[in-house]
Amino acid sequence: MNTNSHRVTSGLAVAVATAVVCSLAAPAAFAAPARAASAAGEQAVGERTAGKPASARPEDFNGDGFRDVAVSAPAGTADGTKKAGYVAVLYGSKSKPLPGVRKLFHQDRPGMPGAAEAGDAYGSALATADLDRDGYTDLVVGAPGEDVGARDRAGALSVIWGGAKGLGGAATPLDGAAEYDRVGAHVVTGDFDGDGDFDVATVEGDSGLRVLSGPFRRDGSAAADSSVGSFDSTVVMDLAAGDVNGDGRTDIAAVRHDTDEYDARRTVVWKGGRNGPAPAAVVEDGLGGVLEGGENLDLGDIDGDGFEDIVTGRAVDGYDSDLGIPLANGGMITVVPGSAKGPAGARARSFNQDSAGIPGTAEADDAFGSGVSVGDLDGDGYAEVSVGVPGESFDGITATGAVITLRGARKGLTGAGAKGFNQSTRGVPGTAEKRDLFGSATKSADLNGDGRAELIVGAEGENDAAGALWILRGTSAGPTVDKSVTFGNGTLGAIAAPESALGSVFNH
Repeated sequence: MNTNSHRVTSGLAVAVATAVVCSLAAPAAFAAPARAASAAGEQAVGERTAGKPASARPEDFNGDGFRDVAVSAPAGTADGTKKAGYVAVLYGSKSKPLPGVRKLFHQDRPGMPGAAEAGDAYGSALATADLDRDGYTDLVVGAPGEDVGARDRAGALSVIWGGAKGLGGAATPLDGAAEYDRVGAHVVTGDFDGDGDFDVATVEGDSGLRVLSGPFRRDGSAAADSSVGSFDSTVVMDLAAGDVNGDGRTDIAAVRHDTDEYDARRTVVWKGGRNGPAPAAVVEDGLGGVLEGGENLDLGDIDGDGFEDIVTGRAVDGYDSDLGIPLANGGMITVVPGSAKGPAGARARSFNQDSAGIPGTAEADDAFGSGVSVGDLDGDGYAEVSVGVPGESFDGITATGAVITLRGARKGLTGAGAKGFNQSTRGVPGTAEKRDLFGSATKSADLNGDGRAELIVGAEGENDAAGALWILRGTSAGPTVDKSVTFGNGTLGAIAAPESALGSVFNH
């Protein structure tokens, strides 16, 4: 259901881990479900609380029944302003080729709040939901570099409203209250309090959670505004949302690191409740400690049990000073199953490129675990996990990158049937080049309505880091290179400026 702001982490140092598939543990702070599981981001028409208007189809900005996708270039050129950032929207269709129907948004467009300025980082985070209950999905855009008055990099959230003609018209639900709050660096949506209206959550400062409760008015104002306590000496690296314990309220998951130990990664969950997100609980490892986290994450139902599972990607090796060994060999992903009691850390499993069935070999600087996304790529009812390997080198080409898809199944994620793709794969457009970083971000979305999600891959290093996208069609056998397409800034109507980083962020 969700795809986060999945991006490659720079300065990756990847080394050797011992156990690749391991069992890890569960926290105890989650109550039994009150009703059947329902992924908030996947709610279709008619699934809202009784008495509330029907929700829009997920990720459908123009209401035509097809999913759409938003992608950003957070350092892109906007109307001549370098390093300001822009967002491109590609509209799904049964017959029209992508990106045949597209639209570009930035802060210098008429009707958009603010002004395009260098360093705004407009589009650093993207999320979708029907915030105003009009039956069309809206797009929430984060600009963490935005200056608000004299408040340097306070950050801001804007919402672009969906409608019959697609996205248009915008408002500002939230400005950062303090200097360096960087509001909008991460953003998720969901029904956190279970009242049938979609809410918005963002990180305020390094680790505080700010929640805007729906419904929203067209001026951007929310029904309520609250803050949830922060963790001391930690920094949130990514957010994702989904119903982990099946109680019908959306939970929020985050990966964070300790400020005094850069490679200390943790996963935390704010459980949705009647009054909104509860204080965060750290996911434990079942051995008296905390589960090793990562830099990015996504949620989805991999084993089809009705509970959404948490998938964290750790692209950075890290180092266990107590054991004297690296924590991840070339990067890893960890799957924490959802359950009626919340994230079941005791049943968690980790995978890297040395795991059975997964293409490639775990090597230093591979950055396996970047750009994680979860979605059903083959239409069998089980969500697959797509993993970026942007540091992958082959044929003497450094960090050209790759992406790997792992299949979901009744017994959970498996390496059996895993597929790997890169720009040297026969049928994939383009040419593998040094520092392309293919796989720096991924997204799964069914753009043509056939019940199978397309695999969308970003390569933020392509063409001097101008960035580019690839779309591989979903089939009953998973992603295929047949009729796959690639395009960059120019195709979207933007300037292909170096370091624009197009394809580093997708909506979730």
